[in-house]
Amino acid sequence: MFEHKYADVNNIGLHYVTAGEGKLIMFLHGFPEFWYGWKNQLAEFGRDYQAVAPDMRGYNLSSKPAEVEQYRIKYLVEDVRALAEHLGHRQFILVAHDWGGGVAWPFAMRHPEYLEKLIIINAPHPITFVRELRDSPAQQKASQYILVHRTAEAEKILSENNYAILVSNLLKDGIKEGYFTEEDRKAYIEAWSQPGALTGGLNYYRAAHLGPFTGESDDILSADPSLFAVRVATLVIWGEKDRYLLTGNLEGLEKYVPNLTMKRIPDGSHWVIHEKPELVNSYIREFIEG
Repeated sequence: MFEHKYADVNNIGLHYVTAGEGKLIMFLHGFPEFWYGWKNQLAEFGRDYQAVAPDMRGYNLSSKPAEVEQYRIKYLVEDVRALAEHLGHRQFILVAHDWGGGVAWPFAMRHPEYLEKLIIINAPHPITFVRELRDSPAQQKASQYILVHRTAEAEKILSENNYAILVSNLLKDGIKEGYFTEEDRKAYIEAWSQPGALTGGLNYYRAAHLGPFTGESDDILSADPSLFAVRVATLVIWGEKDRYLLTGNLEGLEKYVPNLTMKRIPDGSHWVIHEKPELVNSYIREFIEG
């Protein structure tokens, strides 16, 4: 059974959903999702863990600070740490997809002592992503949407015709193939319609200054690799048909993540957690219990 709760942490209020009890396994969603994107995982892992999925700051029922600065990685990382402590856990398993991975990777770099295991699903390590944005014309093309998301017009573009672009990108294939329902569509539109929620999600892109033509790449790529090392046992699950984050992001990953397990899903897309929940869940369970 899912319970909806709120935590006052790190100067904001976080809404989260929790299922089960035991060791903590926390799930971080990306854009343009919210806690609900993990409902299949909450049902599965809530059987023998305390499975928790927050609405990240800026999304759905969590606080939505107005300043773009408040969406910098340092604040997002601290939200995760503070929520785990609020839940009474000093060590836990962290699972993340898309922008959730954009928070989970640096969390693992800065707070390895909190993590028993790290599971990343279609979310690139910061260094490999910056490298691909610099060197790969295909990734540059695939990331053009980021530039749109950073514009002042992004909210208007994405909310037009009852969020038609977001529905198309996230839900359309799934509704056609049966892994999303009309009920799911209504739930996502309701979450996107929360006052300030669309801006909150877009502010992750604005605060990160990421994009196909990022000027900071050489500084980052010439930095000491140990600054970006992840010492935690890490599983990376990757849907290889991801149109937004290409498989080049996996090349050389072991240089930064020495204790790495990789599971590629050749016919999975960026939304593989929805397309193949049983397979994703089996990979996670095998990894955390192995």
